[in-house]
Amino acid sequence: MSLSDPTPRPAALDRRELLAAGLAGVALSALPSAAKAQSGERAPDAPRSGSATVAAHRIEVPMPHGGVTAGHPLAAMAGTRMLMQGGTAADAVVAAMAVMNVVEPWASSAGGNGLATCLDRKAGKVHALAFTGGAPRLLDPTGDPAALNHGPKALTVPGAFGGWIALARRFGKLPLATLLEPAIGYARDGHPLDPSIAMFIARAQKTLALYPTSAALFLPGGQPPAPRSIFRNPDLARTLQSLADAETQALKGGADRDRALQAAYDYFYTGPIAQEFARFSTEVGGWLRLDDLKAYQPRWAEPVTTNYRGLDVYVSPLTSRTGLELCEQLNLVEGFDLSALPADGPQLTHLLIEAIKVAKADVYKYAADPKFAQTPVEGLLSKAFAAERRKLIDPAKAGAFPEGGNAAAASAMLERARMQFAARDERTQGGDTTSLSAVDADGNAIAVTTTIGGGFGTFLVMGNTGILFNNGLRLGSTAPYDGHPNKVAPGKIALLGNGPTIVLDKGRLKLVFGSPGGETIGQTQFQFLVNAIDRGMPIQAAIEAPRFALDAEPNFYKPGAAITVQAEGRFAEPVLAGLAAMGHRIEKVGPYAIGSVQGIMVDPSGARMGGADPRRMGYAVGY
Repeated sequence: MSLSDPTPRPAALDRRELLAAGLAGVALSALPSAAKAQSGERAPDAPRSGSATVAAHRIEVPMPHGGVTAGHPLAAMAGTRMLMQGGTAADAVVAAMAVMNVVEPWASSAGGNGLATCLDRKAGKVHALAFTGGAPRLLDPTGDPAALNHGPKALTVPGAFGGWIALARRFGKLPLATLLEPAIGYARDGHPLDPSIAMFIARAQKTLALYPTSAALFLPGGQPPAPRSIFRNPDLARTLQSLADAETQALKGGADRDRALQAAYDYFYTGPIAQEFARFSTEVGGWLRLDDLKAYQPRWAEPVTTNYRGLDVYVSPLTSRTGLELCEQLNLVEGFDLSALPADGPQLTHLLIEAIKVAKADVYKYAADPKFAQTPVEGLLSKAFAAERRKLIDPAKAGAFPEGGNAAAASAMLERARMQFAARDERTQGGDTTSLSAVDADGNAIAVTTTIGGGFGTFLVMGNTGILFNNGLRLGSTAPYDGHPNKVAPGKIALLGNGPTIVLDKGRLKLVFGSPGGETIGQTQFQFLVNAIDRGMPIQAAIEAPRFALDAEPNFYKPGAAITVQAEGRFAEPVLAGLAAMGHRIEKVGPYAIGSVQGIMVDPSGARMGGADPRRMGYAVGY
């Protein structure tokens, strides 16, 4: 109402409420007459029709023919361009990952590591791909752990490019030159630097300045680039172009598509690029050598899986800890009727917190590179083990961070490697990652979560390649305790938190998604699934709902660790007060601070809807 007209008017639906009503199938005839006004001050786009808050900051993106949701809009668009050229979901995610290498350099790189979960719709089967390189064979495990945080001794074998080729060979159609074209263009010609990336570069300035090749790229003139300035990586453009050229030359020589892709793979892992990696590592005092690169191979494997409330959930196997963590968390809470709990009360969140504690204790006790230790995967995934471990969960009060359970007995295996606590730094180092998902016109779906470890990985641009490597040897990815199966060792692959996930409903795609976030990935994806399955939220609402994350001091490897629940500031105060009354230590963090889910949900009607997380630069593009 105006100052001159005190008569209250009927409340109009907000314009997003009107859109949501249409998306929900609500007949417009059932809406208030004010909602149907199409002109004047009550029209859907008139200023007075806007409410103070909105249910979601992103609109769900329809994907009738396919689409990509990724951690940056340019990457999502690059992937969708491949689909529009007749490419597959695999082509789309390779193109998107290559662009992420350019536009999100602090978390993405051809020299990083990652995992993919792939639905082959025609075969009706879900496959897992690990593109994770291990520690160099010359590594000295008795050295200073601080040297594994950044610099030449932090290098792990680069796995990501091998993963790109493996996906393209098995499930792709388009030439590698086509897939890399968008990334080459953005690296050569530049793109506007996202303000958040500019902020991360500024925060990392002191460490980046330690290494001349990194300072030359990220600190031109000795200063961080300004937000929205045009950022280029000409060395990376030349590197990617050389890989595309290797494929093109092989095709011209008569090679078929598979052999041409292998030629690009060989150029990276045994040819000129590998030789530059090895030369530079030796020059700056690193352990990485050409033999490490030649020995690397991406690995196809069976995903870990569980059935949750009639849905089949498929996640990455070891060396991802999140697959085991997510499945056990779901098994634990399946014993509670979560859908009956009020969303505005503390009990639902309390049960999720307690399930995360138990699953973290179990997974961190056992999980390690299966080439070096026997992990009782069957026991960790079993419903019987979950039923026994569920007894630790008190619905009314917070429990301490427990000892890991005897999952080895549950799978008839001997318990191994009890940890011995050493007097050295135990504090987990953080991780930075990105995730993307795609579906294509044939119904194939792929989720990929890729990382260079902590922000900017090793902080060391490798010679003249424009590529950063993963610092996956740092504490967190590896255990700080002698005798633990995940203790750093030559050739061993450290654990990743990455856990790209596919959910099937009676064999048909229901969800494909993933999230970055280091130690929080499994927690974020768990809460997202509960939102989508138990609370029945559409994908964007399930993504944007407030989240929490458990933080352990000193780490999740240690029973009795002090647990803090970091809660996004949008949680209602009565919920946080109720959790505190139950004995949880609560720390409020930013309103959009935890994780960044990118995913696609299939509606019961068959409609595919993409969602992207406003917590970072996530964006979904469909066609």
